[in-house]
Amino acid sequence: MRLLKILKLVTAGFALLTFMVTSPAAARIVVDVNRGHADPLPIAITDLVGSENDIVSGGSVKDYGQRIALVIKANLTRSGLFRSIDPEAFIRSGTIEENLRNPNFNNWKAIGAHALMNGSISLQEDGRLKVEFRLWDVLGTNQMTGLRYFTSPKNWRRIAHLISDAIYKRMTGESGYFDTRVVYISESGIATQRVKRLAIMDQDGYNHIFLTNGKNLVLTPRFSPTAQEITYLSYHNDDPRVYLYNIDSGKQEILGDFPGMTFAPRFSPDGNKVIMSQAYKGNSDIYVMELRTRKIQRLTSHTAIDTSPSYSPDSRFVTFNSDRGGSQQIYVMSSKGKNIKRISFGKGRYSTPVWSPRGDLIAFTRQYKGKFYIGVMRPDGSGERLLSESFLDEGPTWSPNGRVIMFFRQQPYDNKGRGGETQLWTVDLTGYNERQMITPLDASDPAWSPLIR
Repeated sequence: MRLLKILKLVTAGFALLTFMVTSPAAARIVVDVNRGHADPLPIAITDLVGSENDIVSGGSVKDYGQRIALVIKANLTRSGLFRSIDPEAFIRSGTIEENLRNPNFNNWKAIGAHALMNGSISLQEDGRLKVEFRLWDVLGTNQMTGLRYFTSPKNWRRIAHLISDAIYKRMTGESGYFDTRVVYISESGIATQRVKRLAIMDQDGYNHIFLTNGKNLVLTPRFSPTAQEITYLSYHNDDPRVYLYNIDSGKQEILGDFPGMTFAPRFSPDGNKVIMSQAYKGNSDIYVMELRTRKIQRLTSHTAIDTSPSYSPDSRFVTFNSDRGGSQQIYVMSSKGKNIKRISFGKGRYSTPVWSPRGDLIAFTRQYKGKFYIGVMRPDGSGERLLSESFLDEGPTWSPNGRVIMFFRQQPYDNKGRGGETQLWTVDLTGYNERQMITPLDASDPAWSPLIR
């Protein structure tokens, strides 16, 4: 093993992070994220070894080691790229220290593991936890990567997400998406009197918090590039207002009072602007506001409805949907509002376009013959693929690595008006691995955060 890099971080309770990486040429395992329905790679994930005699808030150090391993297993399994081997199949031999530093690869090969994660957890004198893990190539019999963290016990779930991201990146070559959050609209009540609250949670559904009390209708929440602020639309005394919400402080700020209706505010990639659609005197166009000066610039001027704008990652272009061609379709223009081009030409109506963080695709909602679909296409409109289909699928949002899309799905009502539940779902870019997100109440209009820094 070669120690390549040491990084010291002092953010979110993490005092030290050490990277231990072997030579890339030694790695034999590669997970292809571009394949369609591929068999998940079998990985053995052991509990982090810790003392049951060292007690911290919430349990023993050993308990924390088990919890962290469970979250890592759940994250990797949910990605669809990995299959966690049942611990009942593990072959135990040798001492704990031997297994941590020099695993018996024959034992792991015997149960079909291609990769192995092991590690340890211990309590420091200052009350922090030291968490270490190593990722091993079982077939190549070498270490692929390792990490060491020092953190307070309350951050144990985030440690698990960071380790999951490290494994995902080492195995796929691309950034993970587990150390992220999701903001969405929580819904309750009967169909004619829905209570809608702003809610936030970790990407796996834990650490759920309601951010608003439901007194005022809230819509279309979106994260800033720093993941510390949210912009959203709220109705106060029946007047639509665009708000900024600081997650850390809980403070809200009115971005502006606009004449007419305002829809779908969204941050620019640098976080310095908010782009939105605004209806004035019966006409809906795209506007952008400079957050520092509150100066507003109009980007489109057309008798049609222009709405749902989204910047490209480099801020050079904007995609939006419009019915200027006679039906609801997707368009792309420069960030100055020039060179407007239609890019969707399939049957049906297109809406809610969102540019991928990678810049290579635009996700959208398509409605055709009573069905709703979530799909993707290239920015020039080529390569359209539909990833999901149901009675009502809508509102796509990208994971920060551009490999997974989250959306909301509504079930149909029966002839007695029952049903109609709305839930969050995810699907990977290949159209496989569709999974429901569990939320306390009905959920709609999700927005995925960037990686937390």
